[in-house]
Amino acid sequence: MSSLGDDPWLDPFMPDIRRREARAREAERRLTGGRATLADFASGHEYFGLHRLADGWVFREWAPHADGIAVIGAFSGWRASDAFALRRMSDHGAWELRLPPGALAHGDLYRLRVRWPGGEGDRIPAWARRVVQDDRTRIFNAQAWAPPPHAWRHPPPPRPAAALIYESHVGMAQERAGVGTYDQFRREILPRIADAGYNTVQLMALAEHPYYGSFGYQVSSYFAASSRFGTPEELKALVDGAHGMGLRVIMDLVHSHAAANEVEGLSRFDGTLHQYFHAGGRGMHPAWGSRCFDYGKPEVLHFLLSNCRFWLDEYRLDGFRFDGITSMLYHHRGLGNAFTSYAQYFDGSVDEDAVTYLTLANKVVHAVRPDAVTIAEDISGMPGLAAPPEDGGCGFDCRLAMGIPDAWTRLCERVPDEQWHMGGLWRDLTDRRADERTVSYAECHDQALVGDKTLIFKLIDAEMYAFMRGSDTNLRVDRGLALHKMIRLVTLATAGHGYLNFMGNEFGHPEWIDFPREGNNWSYAYARRQWHLRDDPHLKYRFLAEFDRAMLALCAAHGIPGSDPPMLLAAREEDKVLAFGRADLLFFFNFHAQRSLTDYAIEVPPGDCRLELDTDAAAFGGHARLAAGQGYVPAPVVETTAPGRRALRFLLRLYLPCRTALVLRRAPRPYRAYPPPMPSMEVAPTMGR
Repeated sequence: MSSLGDDPWLDPFMPDIRRREARAREAERRLTGGRATLADFASGHEYFGLHRLADGWVFREWAPHADGIAVIGAFSGWRASDAFALRRMSDHGAWELRLPPGALAHGDLYRLRVRWPGGEGDRIPAWARRVVQDDRTRIFNAQAWAPPPHAWRHPPPPRPAAALIYESHVGMAQERAGVGTYDQFRREILPRIADAGYNTVQLMALAEHPYYGSFGYQVSSYFAASSRFGTPEELKALVDGAHGMGLRVIMDLVHSHAAANEVEGLSRFDGTLHQYFHAGGRGMHPAWGSRCFDYGKPEVLHFLLSNCRFWLDEYRLDGFRFDGITSMLYHHRGLGNAFTSYAQYFDGSVDEDAVTYLTLANKVVHAVRPDAVTIAEDISGMPGLAAPPEDGGCGFDCRLAMGIPDAWTRLCERVPDEQWHMGGLWRDLTDRRADERTVSYAECHDQALVGDKTLIFKLIDAEMYAFMRGSDTNLRVDRGLALHKMIRLVTLATAGHGYLNFMGNEFGHPEWIDFPREGNNWSYAYARRQWHLRDDPHLKYRFLAEFDRAMLALCAAHGIPGSDPPMLLAAREEDKVLAFGRADLLFFFNFHAQRSLTDYAIEVPPGDCRLELDTDAAAFGGHARLAAGQGYVPAPVVETTAPGRRALRFLLRLYLPCRTALVLRRAPRPYRAYPPPMPSMEVAPTMGR
């Protein structure tokens, strides 16, 4: 991997990059005082909040503007009393209450009554580890939680060379209409994920959030696993069970903003709007209606860095996908900006406090768990997010290649596949910085939410409802199935260092995701996954699922993604053919809608080949126009390149059926050992533009 300094376009901005690097070092020195490590500093969860001790209970909270705080619950008649009043420990704003063993019991509900100059209000403790909602009143309370420690059975699996990520939501993972549980996910969904060939589970909506329909992206309690899915012990059992199946577990970490709720959340916690967040308009997200953290405050850094460590310590998670990085990085929140110039990454629009926080967060995560993975979700393309801190980067292990699903959406919605441009397709799939690792995907949850459509629905639409039986014949369904397989294969095969899929999309889950809300009469009909469609042998969904499993198995067996970059062999617009090599595999795609190509010549490296994967195979719902496992021998061709000079080329002649992709395995000699053939490629604008 190259470094940021190898990019000549960044030369004018290297002073800014070095200044940011120094800024992060200075922030670390200021936070730790040189007396502890940053990981030790990020241990606030062991100090603040409610803790059971040998001689009783201790509760601590940070509320600098408060005049008084009391713990209230059934034990106090839900009234503030001196017996449960906290005492202010210092001018810094920390408060403490110590209670004898019988004052609280495991399972007791409680909250805080906070007084401030000119007012008072009930609050859920900021560091609460358990928050529950009453089914009848819909009121949230914290819950004293001190069960016997979970007996962990399985160590985390080793970090894979490339993450194959199954993006999941516990609540909507089940078949029935309702909210799924951690136990259901462990018993019913984890085996499916492992069997499908993924090695990493990404869990959304883990941190407590008042509004279910927010998909977990409006967090109120950062240290509480969502109780609507079950208990903390059940989540630990889920993680433990995943580890036992060889699956790593990462979570969506939402540090880009917070729910604006004042009782359940952090907003106006001590009577001020600026305790955790920026004051004034800068403290409100204009598009999301949520609160924006002030990353320049040491106390906010303590809270968020401790949150990173908490999930690693308490639940043994294997890393994080940091959500909404773009909103953090810029004062304009990334709204209405196309990011067409490098200067936009280094001008006054960048929130350098946020850059510093992300750098420190990655340092904490990797200090606590060197094998953990951190993934940045950023649409702006900020250079250096996934570069090491010592190279001026933020230290993420990977960044999401967010331009790829956008490109597929453009193509499927706006451009007939007869007009898809192979050169533009290749560029969009492989356009990534050499100094950063990336995770590619064709679609994630974003493309499945109400208001949009999954790729399969864009391709087939309403005909999915009538023509998905195995015996049905329908041209639009045939087209959709064929392109769905090809889109996934070419995305995975060109992926830099990881691949992601949202649950159910691998088998072409129909329709959209729509959480219960007033607009749909609070229905759960679309907040679930219809696994019976995949399992029914008489429906075509199983073809897509079986192809996805075969595709993952083949690529993983050959170190894809994560191996040397793909090498282009051909991108031919008239024929709609794209061909490339990677590791010891050769990939051939014929995207043409009608024209099958016979005896089609493509220059390849020398070495006999064998057909390993055919998207048109009958097992994958295709037309079986090729014999399985057939062999190929490239023919040597001597060409005169200049007077007195000749070159030896090898031509592979293939039958490439229309809307079909083939994967051939070369004889066991590394592809990179040969000079790559000269690609056949026509220059064209980026796909669909």
